[in-house]
Amino acid sequence: MFSDLTGRLNAVCARRAPLVLALFALLCAASVALSVTRISVTTDTSKMFANSLPWKKRSMELTRLFPQDSNQLVAILDSRIPEQGRLAARQLAATLSQDHTHFKTVSLPGDNPFYNSHGFLFLDTKDLEPLLDSIVSAQPFLGTLAADPSARGLFGALGLIGEGIKAGQGIPSGFNGALDGFATSLTQAADGHPQDMSWQNLLIGKLAELGSRYEFVVTQPKLDYSSFQPGEGATTAMRQAINNLEFVKTKQATGIITGEVKLSDEEFSTVAHGMVLGLIISLVLVAVWLILAVHSPRVILPILLTLISGLLLTTGFAALAVGELNLISVAFAILFVGIAVDFAIQYTVRLRGQRNADGSYPSLHDAIVLTGQESGAQILVAALATAAGFLAFYPTSFIGVAQLGLIAGFGMLIAFFCTMTLLPALLSVFRAKLGSGEPGFAFMAPADAFLRHKRRKVVGIFALLGIVGLALMPLLKFDADPLHTKDPNTEGMRALHLLEANPLTTPYSAQVLTPNLTDAAKQAAEFSKLPSVHDVLWLGALVPDDQKTKLAMIEDTASILLPTITVASPEPAPDAAAIRAAAIAAVQKLDAVKEQLPAPLEKIRQALHTLSTAPDNTLLQASTALTRFLPDELSMLRMALQPTPVTMENIPQDVRQDYVLPDGRARLTIHPKGQMSETPVLHRFVSELRSVNPDVAGPAMEITESANTIVHAFKVAAICALIMIAIILLVVLRRLLDAALVMAPLLMSALLTVILIVTVPETLNYANIIALPLLLGVGVSFNIYFVMNWREGVKGPLTSPTARAVLFSALTTATAFGSLARSGHPGTASMGRLLLMSLGCTLLCTMVFVPALLPKRPTDEA
Repeated sequence: MFSDLTGRLNAVCARRAPLVLALFALLCAASVALSVTRISVTTDTSKMFANSLPWKKRSMELTRLFPQDSNQLVAILDSRIPEQGRLAARQLAATLSQDHTHFKTVSLPGDNPFYNSHGFLFLDTKDLEPLLDSIVSAQPFLGTLAADPSARGLFGALGLIGEGIKAGQGIPSGFNGALDGFATSLTQAADGHPQDMSWQNLLIGKLAELGSRYEFVVTQPKLDYSSFQPGEGATTAMRQAINNLEFVKTKQATGIITGEVKLSDEEFSTVAHGMVLGLIISLVLVAVWLILAVHSPRVILPILLTLISGLLLTTGFAALAVGELNLISVAFAILFVGIAVDFAIQYTVRLRGQRNADGSYPSLHDAIVLTGQESGAQILVAALATAAGFLAFYPTSFIGVAQLGLIAGFGMLIAFFCTMTLLPALLSVFRAKLGSGEPGFAFMAPADAFLRHKRRKVVGIFALLGIVGLALMPLLKFDADPLHTKDPNTEGMRALHLLEANPLTTPYSAQVLTPNLTDAAKQAAEFSKLPSVHDVLWLGALVPDDQKTKLAMIEDTASILLPTITVASPEPAPDAAAIRAAAIAAVQKLDAVKEQLPAPLEKIRQALHTLSTAPDNTLLQASTALTRFLPDELSMLRMALQPTPVTMENIPQDVRQDYVLPDGRARLTIHPKGQMSETPVLHRFVSELRSVNPDVAGPAMEITESANTIVHAFKVAAICALIMIAIILLVVLRRLLDAALVMAPLLMSALLTVILIVTVPETLNYANIIALPLLLGVGVSFNIYFVMNWREGVKGPLTSPTARAVLFSALTTATAFGSLARSGHPGTASMGRLLLMSLGCTLLCTMVFVPALLPKRPTDEA
């Protein structure tokens, strides 16, 4: 008999305790050595799914073909005016390019000569024509500025406007916006608070609207894989470089870091901190519950040492079987502490309740043998069932949970082995004392009687709740977006949220790889017609339409403007006296037409009057602020006025490589409309894309496909868990009725958990969905004790030592789950919350539904 076997095993371990302890010490030391040398943690959520999945293969292929898009660390710069952002980005890129220790590549995607020189061609004709007209109308003004790009030249140009008004020429209609800008900047300078003026907004504001408000510095850092945060060194270097930027120091620009590398490092930091803190809190609170459960330090210390030894052995197994943990499988330690302690509690509570037939206390050795005989089979069944709940995920393609299932599943078996060998040895060494009173809950006798006499009504109430749970199942929501399980307060996520609103920078894009450019053109046209598509970016999209007309318009403008703004030797920078003289001259010209000045020019006149009497230092600061970016903007304007015809053949290679491979295959990037962080909107976008090409890849597709993979994994795991648990119960209990008495509460607790999930509400995600199959195993480990006691004729389930052990086991398990729920990582926290819900429902079914469900026996009281 198995009970005799476990009894003898306990006896041998107790007698040979020093040898057992020495063997476990060696095993634990080996496990620690393996863990230190072989365990690593990846925060790459793409590794949570099997590479054999079709959608995963497409994703991996795109990453291989376009490596420049992977492992990026990105700085996002936001500034008061565009020129500050552009200059800051250039300075940052120059600094990072010299840092060969931390960065492999550095690029400025928004500051490319191709886009700068062909910007006008990308405007619609209806927008281009008035923009060019306004620039031409400012020719005399721009000519003066080109010859003298200083405050002296600006004041002289403003004086020309006064002369024009006096001559009856008026002010060009397209120049009013520029005058408003001049008025604001000059007033600030006159008030002693000069601010850099944006000539880009004044000269070619419509062109600036084509791009993003942000400047991006995109890098591929050198990663240190010996560190738990491989990109930490590069991130620190980038942050230091950002903080040293002129406009960041003066708070006129801000820099924030994001990208795949940053997000991964942040997630590991959040998860690791939560797991370490949670594990410490779990062990401390478990010790507290053990004090209440078994009272004696001579029993508590053996339990804790057994628990720690089992955890070390399980970690060693993880090092051998897995090696690289993921963001889900790292939770095995806390789960082990919370669940495995149940076995030790069941064992020690029964040990302390051992009595001889005459009521006297047996010797410790005899008590250990009797406890091994009584509890060995029950604890084994509980361990096997709990392991089945974990291992059910192993055959699925959801690698993230499959790893956790493998480690924790074998961990349950390790916990059983430790409970049956190490724990008796430690109890013998510590000379554990047996209990002095009844180990059960005598005060629960009335509850026992009530549940037995009102069993039909109690079962009926649970049946109604089960029906409600079934009805609510269609309302369960699943969110597979990995961004929703990250800490939204980290720098990387805050940066990412800045980009979500813009379709061109949203992280929810999709990609398609086509055989050639001809096929790419066809598919791009089809995708563009879809209601949920904002635009399709491919090589052909970089070829402006209606080029002949636009080039002619630009050429006409250039023939008038280029000779004016192209000055070989501009005037040297003036001193304060020259600037003051220019201000006085401009004021005199504007004073002559004071009554005819529009509001902006009147403000300009007043500001110039103030500046004409300002100290030299104020004038020089004003000159710098007003014209700092003028030379660069004039250079950009000259470049924009000299575009050449664009074809797919003459697009520069540094731009072309993002769209076309050397073998001719072409990539399309599809940007969506709407708020893609909302699951229904994302699903609609993906569904429409699939109607054109079922082989679409990219982030949007990965999110929806991973959701399908996870849901399928859950179904497979739930079915496997039920089958394995049913087989275990039938083999051990050998009676269909007894197996049903264990299984029915499991299903009931699952339905009650559904009710809680829907009503709280709690959204299922890739991190917390493991709670549902897991509760099957945990539930069995509780229910089996009551059912097997009932088989052995034990009366009063709630007054028995088993009830005490189950309650404190549930409390210790809840402690572990609660520490997960307190994690700063949203995914881990959601796992903890759902585990707590399922545990509460399981405990309710075990302590109320099971006693009412157990059939009456002839020996039961009427």
